Amino acid sequence: MEKKYSDCEGKTSDTNGYGINGSAQVSAIDLDNFVITVEVVPPHGGEPCGILSALDALKNLPISGFSVASNPVAKPHMSAMALCSLIQQKTGKFAIMHATTRDNNRISLQSTFWGANALGIKHVLAVTGDFVALSERKITSDVKDMDVFQLIEMAKNSDMITGAVLDFRAEVNGLEKEVERLEKKVAAGAMFAVTQPIYDRDMARTISISTSHIDIPIIMGILPLRTSKHAEFLHNRVAGIVVPEKLQEKMNHAKDPIAEGVANAREMLAIAKEFFRGACIMPPFGHYEIMEDILK
Repeated sequence: MEKKYSDCEGKTSDTNGYGINGSAQVSAIDLDNFVITVEVVPPHGGEPCGILSALDALKNLPISGFSVASNPVAKPHMSAMALCSLIQQKTGKFAIMHATTRDNNRISLQSTFWGANALGIKHVLAVTGDFVALSERKITSDVKDMDVFQLIEMAKNSDMITGAVLDFRAEVNGLEKEVERLEKKVAAGAMFAVTQPIYDRDMARTISISTSHIDIPIIMGILPLRTSKHAEFLHNRVAGIVVPEKLQEKMNHAKDPIAEGVANAREMLAIAKEFFRGACIMPPFGHYEIMEDILK
């Protein structure tokens, strides 16, 4: 008997046990051309309709697909695999499932990749995952019974189009070491990489030159700023992100800081087209409505 589930419009869709209706027909990421993905943070709880509606509203924009985080900042969110499947059904565009070594052991990760394949999810971004806060380590543990290189290899061997992260640690001049790590990730099977957010042309150019010998597409991260406090927090509290002082000053003095953040994101998108093979735009705090202004 065919199973049925209720979608967000109160209708029902069919599944025959071999993947949700429509998911298998989603096109793969085109790594030969410039791609634009939108990072999605799954909701807290089991209600997907709000976020699906917000993403469906972007369907007429030049967006290639979506990139779905897995329990960001080490807090529980809806399953990335479940939301990827729903996004692909709703939008008809591919969704990249993030997978971490933090939350799952190797048995769980392997079953997740096989399950993703069954649902028509063909893309994965292999990451270590954010650290569990010290205040929560008495009740929440890091699993990490495999490293990110082994995770990439497992995903590739599971027929997933596998990506990795380039965390260039600009605040500690760690680019050389991170490029070496990226080389190892490519050797393990990574087919593309996504950078941490970049906020100026000089940094983009430096990373482009430093990775020019690595023969995989690199997608530049773009995180639009929301307020001056947002800029300060990212610069001072988030490892791997540097917000230039001039941009912090702009945000601090802007009459409309949201518009200023969007303007910088548009500038970074143009820079991404100059130096990289794609852009992953990360709308802050679920403000997907800014995508139209960024892409116009």
